[in-house]
Amino acid sequence: MKKYILISFLLFTGLGAFAQKFAYVDSEYILKHMPEYKSAQNQLDVLSQQWQKQVDVNFTELDKMYKSYQADQVLLTDEMRKRRENDIIEKEKAAKEFQRQKFGPDGDLFQTRSKLLKPIQEKVSKVIADFSKAKFIDFIFDKSSESTMMIYASTGYDVSNDIITRLGYKPGTILK
Repeated sequence: MKKYILISFLLFTGLGAFAQKFAYVDSEYILKHMPEYKSAQNQLDVLSQQWQKQVDVNFTELDKMYKSYQADQVLLTDEMRKRRENDIIEKEKAAKEFQRQKFGPDGDLFQTRSKLLKPIQEKVSKVIADFSKAKFIDFIFDKSSESTMMIYASTGYDVSNDIITRLGYKPGTILK
Protein backbone atom coordinates (compact mmCIF):
# COMPACT_ATOMS: atom_id res chain seq x y z
CA MET A 1 0.00 0.00 0.00
CA LYS A 2 2.83 2.38 0.84
CA LYS A 3 4.32 1.68 -2.60
CA TYR A 4 1.09 2.75 -4.33
CA ILE A 5 0.85 5.93 -2.30
CA LEU A 6 4.50 6.75 -3.01
CA ILE A 7 4.09 6.01 -6.75
CA SER A 8 0.90 8.11 -6.89
CA PHE A 9 2.60 10.97 -5.07
CA LEU A 10 5.59 10.89 -7.42
CA LEU A 11 3.35 10.65 -10.48
CA PHE A 12 1.25 13.69 -9.49
CA THR A 13 4.34 15.64 -8.44
CA GLY A 14 5.95 14.89 -11.80
CA LEU A 15 2.83 15.98 -13.69
CA GLY A 16 2.70 19.20 -11.68
CA ALA A 17 6.19 20.11 -12.84
CA PHE A 18 5.02 20.10 -16.46
CA ALA A 19 2.32 22.65 -15.66
CA GLN A 20 4.82 25.48 -15.33
CA LYS A 21 4.75 28.04 -18.10
CA PHE A 22 7.95 29.50 -19.48
CA ALA A 23 8.49 32.42 -21.84
CA TYR A 24 11.35 34.58 -22.96
CA VAL A 25 11.89 38.15 -24.03
CA ASP A 26 14.63 39.87 -25.93
CA SER A 27 15.36 42.95 -23.81
CA GLU A 28 17.59 44.52 -26.47
CA TYR A 29 14.77 44.19 -28.99
CA ILE A 30 12.30 45.73 -26.54
CA LEU A 31 14.62 48.63 -25.66
CA LYS A 32 15.20 49.41 -29.36
CA HIS A 33 11.46 50.13 -29.62
CA MET A 34 11.51 52.70 -26.82
CA PRO A 35 12.21 56.34 -27.78
CA GLU A 36 13.32 57.20 -24.24
CA TYR A 37 15.98 54.49 -24.44
CA LYS A 38 17.23 55.81 -27.78
CA SER A 39 17.33 59.33 -26.33
CA ALA A 40 19.28 58.16 -23.27
CA GLN A 41 21.75 56.30 -25.49
CA ASN A 42 22.23 59.44 -27.62
CA GLN A 43 22.91 61.52 -24.50
CA LEU A 44 25.45 58.95 -23.29
CA ASP A 45 27.13 58.87 -26.70
CA VAL A 46 27.45 62.68 -26.78
CA LEU A 47 28.91 62.78 -23.25
CA SER A 48 31.29 59.94 -24.00
CA GLN A 49 32.53 61.61 -27.18
CA GLN A 50 33.06 64.95 -25.40
CA TRP A 51 35.00 63.34 -22.58
CA GLN A 52 37.02 61.17 -24.96
CA LYS A 53 38.02 64.27 -26.94
CA GLN A 54 39.26 65.88 -23.71
CA VAL A 55 41.17 62.72 -22.79
CA ASP A 56 42.77 62.71 -26.25
CA VAL A 57 43.71 66.40 -25.91
CA ASN A 58 45.26 65.75 -22.48
CA PHE A 59 47.39 62.87 -23.75
CA THR A 60 48.38 64.78 -26.91
CA GLU A 61 49.61 67.67 -24.75
CA LEU A 62 51.46 65.19 -22.56
CA ASP A 63 53.10 63.64 -25.61
CA LYS A 64 54.17 67.08 -26.86
CA MET A 65 55.64 67.91 -23.46
CA TYR A 66 57.60 64.65 -23.41
CA LYS A 67 58.93 65.09 -26.97
CA SER A 68 59.95 68.67 -26.20
CA TYR A 69 61.69 67.49 -23.05
CA GLN A 70 63.57 64.78 -24.97
CA ALA A 71 64.69 67.32 -27.58
CA ASP A 72 65.85 69.84 -24.97
CA GLN A 73 67.18 67.36 -22.38
CA VAL A 74 70.83 67.73 -23.34
CA LEU A 75 70.69 71.51 -23.01
CA LEU A 76 68.95 71.58 -19.62
CA THR A 77 70.56 71.91 -16.23
CA ASP A 78 69.81 69.26 -13.61
CA GLU A 79 67.37 71.57 -11.85
CA MET A 80 65.53 72.42 -15.10
CA ARG A 81 65.48 68.74 -16.09
CA LYS A 82 63.94 67.71 -12.76
CA ARG A 83 61.35 70.49 -12.96
CA ARG A 84 60.30 69.43 -16.49
CA GLU A 85 60.22 65.77 -15.48
CA ASN A 86 57.98 66.65 -12.53
CA ASP A 87 55.74 68.72 -14.82
CA ILE A 88 55.40 65.74 -17.16
CA ILE A 89 54.68 63.38 -14.28
CA GLU A 90 52.05 65.75 -12.85
CA LYS A 91 50.43 66.20 -16.28
CA GLU A 92 50.34 62.43 -16.76
CA LYS A 93 48.75 61.92 -13.32
CA ALA A 94 46.14 64.58 -14.08
CA ALA A 95 45.36 63.05 -17.50
CA LYS A 96 44.97 59.55 -16.03
CA GLU A 97 42.87 60.87 -13.14
CA PHE A 98 40.55 62.70 -15.56
CA GLN A 99 40.21 59.52 -17.63
CA ARG A 100 39.44 57.47 -14.50
CA GLN A 101 36.88 60.03 -13.26
CA LYS A 102 35.01 59.94 -16.56
CA PHE A 103 35.39 56.33 -17.72
CA GLY A 104 36.34 54.34 -14.62
CA PRO A 105 34.11 51.73 -12.96
CA ASP A 106 32.57 54.38 -10.69
CA GLY A 107 33.12 57.21 -13.16
CA ASP A 108 30.78 59.86 -14.45
CA LEU A 109 29.81 57.84 -17.54
CA PHE A 110 28.81 54.82 -15.45
CA GLN A 111 26.82 56.96 -13.01
CA THR A 112 25.09 58.87 -15.80
CA ARG A 113 24.26 55.61 -17.59
CA SER A 114 22.73 54.23 -14.40
CA LYS A 115 20.75 57.42 -13.78
CA LEU A 116 19.36 57.52 -17.33
CA LEU A 117 18.72 53.81 -17.92
CA LYS A 118 17.50 52.65 -14.50
CA PRO A 119 13.99 54.20 -14.84
CA ILE A 120 13.62 52.66 -18.31
CA GLN A 121 14.72 49.23 -17.09
CA GLU A 122 12.37 49.45 -14.10
CA LYS A 123 9.47 50.35 -16.42
CA VAL A 124 10.17 47.32 -18.63
CA SER A 125 10.58 45.04 -15.59
CA LYS A 126 7.26 46.17 -14.15
CA VAL A 127 5.42 45.57 -17.41
CA ILE A 128 7.03 42.13 -17.74
CA ALA A 129 6.02 41.25 -14.17
CA ASP A 130 2.43 42.45 -14.76
CA PHE A 131 2.26 40.57 -18.05
CA SER A 132 3.57 37.39 -16.40
CA LYS A 133 0.98 37.56 -13.65
CA ALA A 134 -1.86 38.23 -16.11
CA LYS A 135 -0.83 35.33 -18.39
CA PHE A 136 0.06 32.99 -15.49
CA ILE A 137 3.61 32.62 -16.79
CA ASP A 138 5.94 31.13 -14.23
CA PHE A 139 9.29 32.11 -15.75
CA ILE A 140 10.46 34.59 -18.35
CA PHE A 141 14.05 34.48 -19.46
CA ASP A 142 15.96 37.26 -21.15
CA LYS A 143 17.26 35.93 -24.43
CA SER A 144 19.72 38.80 -24.92
CA SER A 145 21.34 38.54 -21.49
CA GLU A 146 24.85 37.10 -21.39
CA SER A 147 24.29 35.42 -18.04
CA THR A 148 21.31 33.36 -19.22
CA MET A 149 22.09 31.37 -22.30
CA MET A 150 19.30 29.83 -24.30
CA ILE A 151 20.19 27.14 -26.81
CA TYR A 152 16.73 26.74 -28.34
CA ALA A 153 13.64 28.86 -28.05
CA SER A 154 10.41 28.37 -29.94
CA THR A 155 9.09 31.65 -31.35
CA GLY A 156 5.70 30.80 -29.88
CA TYR A 157 7.09 31.72 -26.46
CA ASP A 158 8.62 35.08 -27.42
CA VAL A 159 6.48 37.73 -25.76
CA SER A 160 8.69 40.70 -26.74
CA ASN A 161 6.09 42.16 -29.11
CA ASP A 162 3.41 41.85 -26.42
CA ILE A 163 5.62 43.78 -23.99
CA ILE A 164 6.28 46.48 -26.63
CA THR A 165 2.51 46.79 -27.21
CA ARG A 166 1.84 47.01 -23.46
CA LEU A 167 4.48 49.73 -23.19
CA GLY A 168 2.43 51.66 -25.75
CA TYR A 169 4.71 51.22 -28.76
CA LYS A 170 4.27 49.55 -32.13
CA PRO A 171 6.18 46.29 -32.66
CA GLY A 172 8.26 45.96 -35.79
CA THR A 173 9.29 49.62 -36.04
CA ILE A 174 12.81 49.72 -34.68
CA LEU A 175 14.10 53.25 -34.07
CA LYS A 176 17.34 54.27 -35.76
